[in-house]
Amino acid sequence: MTSQAVTWLVLDRPQGDLEGQLCRAIRERVRAGRLGAGEPLPSTRALALSLGIARSTVVQAYERLRAEGYIETVRGSGTRVSTARPRPLAGVARGRAPASAGKAPAESLPAAATPAPRALPFQPGVPDLKSFPAAAWARCVGGRIKSLRIHDLGYGPVAGLPALRAAILAHASTARGVVAQADQVAVFPSAAAAIDTLARVTLAPRADTAWIEDPGWPRARALLLRAGAQLVPVPCDDDGIDLSRAAGAGPRLIYVTPSHQCPTGVTMSLPRRLALLDAAQRHGAFIIEDDYDSEFRYDARPIAALQGIDTGQRVAYVGTFSKTLAPGLRVAYAILPPELVAACHADMALRQGDVPIHIQAGLADFLNDGHFRSHIRRMRGLYAERMHNLVRALTQHCGDWLEVADGGGGLKLAVRLRDHGVDDRRVVQALAERGYGARTFSEFCLAAPVPGLVFGIAQGTPARCEALAQALAAILRGAAQ
Repeated sequence: MTSQAVTWLVLDRPQGDLEGQLCRAIRERVRAGRLGAGEPLPSTRALALSLGIARSTVVQAYERLRAEGYIETVRGSGTRVSTARPRPLAGVARGRAPASAGKAPAESLPAAATPAPRALPFQPGVPDLKSFPAAAWARCVGGRIKSLRIHDLGYGPVAGLPALRAAILAHASTARGVVAQADQVAVFPSAAAAIDTLARVTLAPRADTAWIEDPGWPRARALLLRAGAQLVPVPCDDDGIDLSRAAGAGPRLIYVTPSHQCPTGVTMSLPRRLALLDAAQRHGAFIIEDDYDSEFRYDARPIAALQGIDTGQRVAYVGTFSKTLAPGLRVAYAILPPELVAACHADMALRQGDVPIHIQAGLADFLNDGHFRSHIRRMRGLYAERMHNLVRALTQHCGDWLEVADGGGGLKLAVRLRDHGVDDRRVVQALAERGYGARTFSEFCLAAPVPGLVFGIAQGTPARCEALAQALAAILRGAAQ
């Protein structure tokens, strides 16, 4: 690549986002096999000089590609295309794999947990609402309420206000590497509503199989079951979902959280991502990529979305503003595969729950005016500090009883109990009696429940984390006696 960099690597300066353009160009050549495993890349200094851009731009692009698994740094040999990459995907025929082992029966799977009656500190799923950018939001929504155009006040497109759909796509393309057209974007009142619609239009009740991560989000599991799916739990490890351990018939739908696995927090490796896309093509399946809080990654830049490397157009990308702004806004979205656009629109037209037009219009301005980007930058730093506070406190006071994850991103932290004989439901109840929220890790598990706890980090000030850890240590010490 060193000698070819100037000839094929051309950046469109007026378009902006030079770092993103550089990432996409190298990523696409690696995926296509035009840059082979182990092939050397130019140094950051040399590439910056050849392209006439800042070296920091190249450094940041290389860091993103390294985090995604496309490139690696070899001591004494510089930067190269990753040798761990699988071969480029070849075209495959659509079809179903033969049935093998049996599915997990629906009645054997735990039901979705009942939400807590009130939000306690450290309850997962809630951002720091005190940091909501109320002034900027009020200006955007208030301005739109005063100036809504006549055609905006009609029923409008079932998929949402065109201005908001365009703004969402612009953000997702820049921040998450999503590749789509504006007509593929659909606005929903929640991520659950988007998943529900996708399940309804892809699954034949009691006939189609859905693969789901184990452990995984209980609500997604419940939605797929309600749509009539025959669920197959697929184990996850430190590299994400492991399809080599999937049992039963080939799927029609696969639900995953690749950028920040729910609840473990791991990031799906590139080989696993490519294997997942390959499996979707082979089985004629669609993938729901739930990207619920990947904006908040603390140890590196956010990983590019699975949808952006999906050449077969099998991935439905689901995002939400509940974690990044506030659940009360009731705004989420899906970026649909072209094959599912018409069916999803037809399903949406038959159901209730549209997002109010003034909220959609205000959010479009909020995105286009840069308020959302500013909020994400500010909260990423704040949440990184709060995640560190919680990891440090739990490790210091509860390390004898808990396996504490590193907390590299997201708004929640999952910890496993070293003693599998402890009932995590009793621990959560004891914490609630002391005024602290948590969810059991076991409720996220399907095949074999593992005891543990899942905490939200949004309110994790040093004092609160210290108090929580001391209270939890006392509970666990008593359980061990």
